[in-house]
Amino acid sequence: MAADPHANLNDDSETVDPAPADRPTAEGGIAGGGALWHGRFGSGPAESLMAYTESISFDRRLLFDDVTASQAHVRGLARGGLLDADEERAVLEALEAVAAEERAGRLVAHADDEDIHTLIERRVTELAGPAGAKLHTGRSRNDQVATAFRLWSRRAMAELAAGLVGLARVLTDRATAAGTGADAPSIPGYTHLQRAQPVLLAHHLAAHAWALLRDADRIADWMDRTDWSPLGAGALAGSSLPLDPAGTAADLGLARPFENSLDATSDRDWVAEATFIVAMAGVHLSRMGEEVVLWSSDEFGFATLDDAYATGSSMLPQKKNPDIAELARGKAGRLIGNHAGLLATLKGLPMAYNRDLQEDKEPLFDGVDQLGRALSAMAGLYATLRFDTEAMAAAADSPGAVATDLAELLVESGMPFREAHAVVGALVRRSLTEGASLADLVRAEPRLGPDAVALFEPGASVANRTTPGGAGHAPVAAQLRSLTAAVDAAAERWAN
Repeated sequence: MAADPHANLNDDSETVDPAPADRPTAEGGIAGGGALWHGRFGSGPAESLMAYTESISFDRRLLFDDVTASQAHVRGLARGGLLDADEERAVLEALEAVAAEERAGRLVAHADDEDIHTLIERRVTELAGPAGAKLHTGRSRNDQVATAFRLWSRRAMAELAAGLVGLARVLTDRATAAGTGADAPSIPGYTHLQRAQPVLLAHHLAAHAWALLRDADRIADWMDRTDWSPLGAGALAGSSLPLDPAGTAADLGLARPFENSLDATSDRDWVAEATFIVAMAGVHLSRMGEEVVLWSSDEFGFATLDDAYATGSSMLPQKKNPDIAELARGKAGRLIGNHAGLLATLKGLPMAYNRDLQEDKEPLFDGVDQLGRALSAMAGLYATLRFDTEAMAAAADSPGAVATDLAELLVESGMPFREAHAVVGALVRRSLTEGASLADLVRAEPRLGPDAVALFEPGASVANRTTPGGAGHAPVAAQLRSLTAAVDAAAERWAN
């Protein structure tokens, strides 16, 4: 086959370079050569090189996005006069056929298809003939993979955002069901895992929902920063051919083309940001999981797992294990590791493209997979979790929980807070060392007296929390209205 003048191109590592007709070639190679870069070489690559450098084992999930980007590229080539109408139609139809074969499970990778881009171009050339060999005109795998991976990532992150909002919805619904009225259940609020002050159960559940909405907001910010196309940047310097980066960007539904071709092919900030967002969301799920582990233990007794979202023991018949919660906790380390590993890969790379960047995909692929499954499982777990509100209330209304209220009562009488803190702290110490009732000691304390004993009534401390955004009845009722509106808005944002 004669060399195609359109298949030049300016990438010394990742472009079509047709092989001379008299050179031995790998079976099924593109335009007479095995690999896309084979024209420079007098012999085929070693098997060990291909085995070590291949990426089709994991980047095949980019196929549909690569087809989409390739279709936009073909239409751009036609606008530039680099493909005639018949060639454009033939290549576009071949690309659609490749996607259809993949959907049907009939697309077979050959041994020398080192990545998904090679597979697609080989198959397009088989289907479209000489026109297919023009597919790579003006394009490098450097800008090609950056574009396909970007398209995949934007879809995947949008799906994660919808999952985050879905879990936030579950928490909001449970918080609303728990209520904010005078008889609404309360739970101890903890610092250092020590009982600190009581809060409404609704307040506690809402706290996790707000964190998940922040994760979804981070994805929205990330979407704005990734709303541009690298296609047309070539290997690193653009092209001498009449390409149409702005047109292909618009064709792909992206806001703008690249500003700098070096940056376009080497930028992986957006992947690092995505792995951070995934890791941060994983940390939030880990914290939620840790609480379920604690709450469902006999030592806490605050919650019971639904049978459908718990596991048993192979040896201990009485066990009901919170495996979902534990794995949410455990997989957070994996997601953090994905992020840290990618940053370590990126930190020493000079401009522009380096093969190290092949390592950008698996961390995000894995993170998206793991977080997506976790969000679904945690949504089911929290939707079916049964709360023992009596056990929660008994712990929330323990005498020590009113210590801050007592100090604040003294402050209202004019006592400096540090002095009030010392007075109440001394009463708590006496209660512990003497075995006396804290309420009785408060009743006998002249600076407090009988009126202060009312703070020991069930629910009194929670009722005192009147600060906007705080844990009391009226603030939490107002908060749930804001939270519901925020979840509704986020759900609409990510509905499509």
